[in-house]
Amino acid sequence: MVGFVLVATLGLAAAPPDPEARIVEYLKQNVQAGKPVVVSELYNNVFTSPAERTALNRLFDVFFKIPLFAAQYQKATGRPPSLREIAERFRFEVPGETEVMLRILEADPRVPGFLSRDPATGQIVRVDVARIMADPRFSKVLERTIAGWEGKPAPAFSVTSWQGKTLTSQALLGKPYVLYFWFTNCPPCLKTSPLLQELYAQYAPRGVEVVGANADKVLELPFDDATRLAYAEKLGLRFSLVDLTPQMQQDYGMVSVFPTLFFVDGKGTVVRHLVSSQDRPSLEAAFRLALGDAAREGASRR
Repeated sequence: MVGFVLVATLGLAAAPPDPEARIVEYLKQNVQAGKPVVVSELYNNVFTSPAERTALNRLFDVFFKIPLFAAQYQKATGRPPSLREIAERFRFEVPGETEVMLRILEADPRVPGFLSRDPATGQIVRVDVARIMADPRFSKVLERTIAGWEGKPAPAFSVTSWQGKTLTSQALLGKPYVLYFWFTNCPPCLKTSPLLQELYAQYAPRGVEVVGANADKVLELPFDDATRLAYAEKLGLRFSLVDLTPQMQQDYGMVSVFPTLFFVDGKGTVVRHLVSSQDRPSLEAAFRLALGDAAREGASRR
């Protein structure tokens, strides 16, 4: 097992009971600049219980997703993600967990130095997207995302609804639709979802569809079907809800920032790509673009 490194011998007698908290506290004490954290050593010699190894595997997986998330966020919003936004995206709930994960990235000599941080606050002030793009581990995934989606065909998909029915892009041909990538308890999604529902209710009579692709299972979040359904009911979501698949996530540029929305017109072309929390005017303008209103209004003025 490579990457995410460290070997140390400090005891854990006074460590907190939660497995992930134990790992975070250990890493806080042992991460050293210029020394990678060797997961195999931690796995074999330090964290040997099944619960600890599950938590360690999760952090190892996240380690390689942070650069991708940071690059996508920077390109989509024009600014770096905050520590809070990173914590929300990756479920870093242990105090200081986001900071220690960034320290591991900065300490590992095999990871390109793609972050610049404020020494006083620890906040990221710059993401070097070019350096991330130059790394073969991330470049192929980022090429499509950063190149832009608008004006390109929406990739085909086949997913299963929460009612157990198959929903495909083929079935939506000829209709404008919105693909909404979200996950349960995603803080920015909490702001966007009710607005999306309002606009869906307003524009559904004109034939627009909204497909809410829930990423809980792909992200391995600890929510069961009943919890997801109750959450959607609480928000009053009445558009189609489906489970995101790894294939669909990959085909849409390895969506890493949530929420992400693709507005597709009746010809199957992506006309607007929005990332992160959105206000009502931005969403409504995208709905109207998918419906062709903007083009018709422009023609009537000429």
